[in-house]
Amino acid sequence: MNIRFDNKVVLVTGATSGIGRATAVRFADSGAGLMLTGRDEAVLSELKIRLKKNKAVCEILTGDITDALFREKLIKTCGDRFGRLDVLVNAAGIIASGTIESTTLQDFDYMMDVNLRSVFHLMQLALPHLTEAKGNIVNVSSITGLRAFPGILSYCVSKAGVDQLTRAAALELGPKGVRVNAVNPGVIQTNLHKRGGMDMEAYKKFLEHSKTTHPLGRVGQPQEAADLIAFLASEQAGWLTGLTCSIDGGRQLTCSR
Repeated sequence: MNIRFDNKVVLVTGATSGIGRATAVRFADSGAGLMLTGRDEAVLSELKIRLKKNKAVCEILTGDITDALFREKLIKTCGDRFGRLDVLVNAAGIIASGTIESTTLQDFDYMMDVNLRSVFHLMQLALPHLTEAKGNIVNVSSITGLRAFPGILSYCVSKAGVDQLTRAAALELGPKGVRVNAVNPGVIQTNLHKRGGMDMEAYKKFLEHSKTTHPLGRVGQPQEAADLIAFLASEQAGWLTGLTCSIDGGRQLTCSR
């Protein structure tokens, strides 16, 4: 399917690694103008240079996605630079271990702030641009939004919130011509778990074990999630809204083992 985004503007959060970075590259290859954000200025600048070498129009803004003033600045910068916004991809996120007994209130609040509250606020801030463009939103959720997993309680709750936010917003924004969908990846080979505190040896074991928990016998790659995000954002998906779309090698079909 030849999906193109010529003359469209896409804002991607969490663009410095993993699914966010792969998504930025995917949209750039499809002709979109890009507004990218992340926490690592050096990595974000390197990505901008790479994309511009491929003739992409790209602007970056480094900052803390949990800062409301930064979120406002991000949307304003996009509007000032491009004059429009067609697609918002909320890919920024964190994971951390913790049970109902061990998770502190501070840790719980921070997880919600990064994974859910920032998503809500960016959707809200972007809405005037998206309504004018008849654009759409794609939120990066997780299989943990659909299924509960032990040991990552606050992460599961945050992603379940993203899923319900996606559905509720889709109902409200449909009459405005704005679509809202989410992708729910299984285990994707990124830096997410390592940044969440898993050391390299544990991560290798986790990836190897994940081959047995995903019916297709492997973990996913960021580019696979990026391809699905691009499809959901495209005109080919013009009658799809409110989806929480699993991309997990069949993981959501299985029982725990």
